[in-house]
Amino acid sequence: MKYMEFVRLYGELGSTTKRLEKTEILSEFFRKLRKEGKPEWSYLLKGKVYADYDSREFGISNQLASKAISSAFGIGIDEINSRFNKTGDLGNVAEELVGKKKQSALFSRKLDVQKVFDNLRKITEVEGKGAVEKKMALVAELLGSAEGGEAKFIIRTLLGDLRVGVADALIIDGISSAFFSGNSEAKIIIEAKHDLANDFALIFDAASKGMEELNKIEITPGRPIKVMLPIKVESINEALNACGIPAAVEFKYDGFRMLINKKGQEISLFTRRLENVTKQFPDVIEAVRKHVKGKELILDSEIVGYSPKEKKYKPFEAISQRIKRKYDIEKLIKSLPVEINIFDVLYYDGKNMMEQPFKERRKLVEKIIRKEEWVIRPSNLEYVKNEKEASDFYKKALENGEEGIMIKKIDAPYRQGRRVGYMVKLKPVVNDLDLVIVGAEYGTGKRAGWLTSYIVACQEGEEHFEVGMVSSGLKEKGEEGTSYDEMTNLLKPLIIEESGNSVRVKPRIIVSVTYQNIQKSPAYSSGYALRFPRITAYRPDKNIGEIAKLRDIEKEAGKGR
Repeated sequence: MKYMEFVRLYGELGSTTKRLEKTEILSEFFRKLRKEGKPEWSYLLKGKVYADYDSREFGISNQLASKAISSAFGIGIDEINSRFNKTGDLGNVAEELVGKKKQSALFSRKLDVQKVFDNLRKITEVEGKGAVEKKMALVAELLGSAEGGEAKFIIRTLLGDLRVGVADALIIDGISSAFFSGNSEAKIIIEAKHDLANDFALIFDAASKGMEELNKIEITPGRPIKVMLPIKVESINEALNACGIPAAVEFKYDGFRMLINKKGQEISLFTRRLENVTKQFPDVIEAVRKHVKGKELILDSEIVGYSPKEKKYKPFEAISQRIKRKYDIEKLIKSLPVEINIFDVLYYDGKNMMEQPFKERRKLVEKIIRKEEWVIRPSNLEYVKNEKEASDFYKKALENGEEGIMIKKIDAPYRQGRRVGYMVKLKPVVNDLDLVIVGAEYGTGKRAGWLTSYIVACQEGEEHFEVGMVSSGLKEKGEEGTSYDEMTNLLKPLIIEESGNSVRVKPRIIVSVTYQNIQKSPAYSSGYALRFPRITAYRPDKNIGEIAKLRDIEKEAGKGR
């Protein structure tokens, strides 16, 4: 298959915002891919060459992409930058320059998908001395043989900015339509299997062979799965109405979710964003080896940081530093130790536990965990028979310094997703939202050189809508929490457009933001603005699908009327 087939697909997908039209376009393409392509090529639909849980990246910045374009087309870097400043899209710049190549394209070889795919994978694997030059050579090789549209989407893929409006749900719709005529039951199964595998190549390959093959996909230790997420409630009464009585109530810790996988002697750790954080938490590995019985397992847990001197829990903002840090690990273990709170078991010694009722899964947790204070323990949980017992436990949690409580349906299976209704969370009313940074401005004075003001956005469908600018909440020094310097380093590689003192960035960095209230405002694309916003935490543990929706903003704004 020629790469131009993908270019045509990207063009068709980008030309419409209608979901049904996109689904039909994908459906037709998947049927073609089954006959003429390879399952792993499906990763290209999201601008990737590996499964979602694979952490390998291209590591190509705008600057490197500009240099590669300059090298491939023999155009000065100043002209590349000038064109980029006008269009804000290096992909378009590459497309424009294809026709201006100094050498004739008569003898250039047509790009096939395998060549593009292989080069893209090689780019992710290049390390060490001379890595930049090797990456640029691999990019320039592709651009040298590319036609206009091909050059555009090669660059966009490398920069993680395809701009074709394809999310997981749409790919699932396309697979369902291609191989099961859009059957609603088949779609539910495909979605469930994707939640277990997080690998569209695996899902596509199985679905193309039929339902029997699709049903063979099961939970597997060592491969991350999407977690079950709670619904937010505002009272004990609402919680018990959702989960029934008796119910299980447990502490809501101010930490981050971690899926602990063990397969023989190999232990791997994943966040709910499917990020592999095994290397960052050798202390967790050691605790699991010493205190958890079982040869093969998947445990759902909350990792909480604490002060080694005071023996008091720290807020998430403190421990978040360990998720991304890949150096000075031993030093961090001593200064930011963690406690592992196990609250569920999804797989145990050859058996999928997800269909078992929560109460049975909890019994197994208590059976296989040998508790050690400040190291590992089953989460603090009680079973309640009425509203008073639940309220008493809630007070106990708050007095202990916890965020609130989780309430769980005791006879329910484990289901991935947010709105299954088997688990809810209750905490004191605070106006806070998880939002994504889509733009920023450089500071002045002592904050010069840092990006210190951030445009934050909610989500609806595949689009992001701005809801305000926040400048407060981060720290001057990194040891106190996420600093302006650290946030600047996170955002700079994501810059896709610069204008004076402002930048536009890819929507990747999620932050928790508190605010006084929400009011209507024409200044932002949502039509609303947060009043007195403040960043309370950088959330590397959350994914883009978990941020506030536009309907949430509208609902909260309505409360203030």
